[in-house]
Amino acid sequence: MVAAPGPILAGALVVAGLGFASAAEAQVPKRVGTCAATTIARIGTRFSDTLVKPKGDGIGDGTSVDLKNGVYGVSYAYVEAVARSRVGDRVMTCLVLVPTGCPKGDDRGKMYTTTNLRTLDSWTLPDSQHMCGGA
Repeated sequence: MVAAPGPILAGALVVAGLGFASAAEAQVPKRVGTCAATTIARIGTRFSDTLVKPKGDGIGDGTSVDLKNGVYGVSYAYVEAVARSRVGDRVMTCLVLVPTGCPKGDDRGKMYTTTNLRTLDSWTLPDSQHMCGGA
C-alpha cells in the first residue's frame, strides 16, 4: 500500500475518543469516516518485531504496525512513514474502507489511514495481508 501524502484532517470526520485515556485506547473505528486516538504498540516487518529497511535490491519483509486499540496494519512494502514512527507515539487512526461482497465470516480487508501526531506522517494500510475471499 502507498503512504498517504499528508495528515488526516480530523475536523471533517466523526472522531471517537478524543483523549488518550484507557477508554479511548479500547476503541476501534467501526464505521467508515470514524477515527480514534490511540498510540503505537509495535512496529516491525510482516515476520518480526524489528522494521528493517530493504537493501539495495529493494526486496524486504514489508511493514506491520500494531496500535494499542487493536488496529493492525500490514504491507508487503517498506513504509517510510511507519519507519519514522516510534512505539508510544500518539496517532489518530481512521477507518477509510470496508470491503463488500465478502464471504460470510471473512472480515479481512478493512483499510485504515493513520496519522502520527508527532511526525504528522500518514499511511494507509489494510488489516490483513490478503483481502476478504483471498488466500
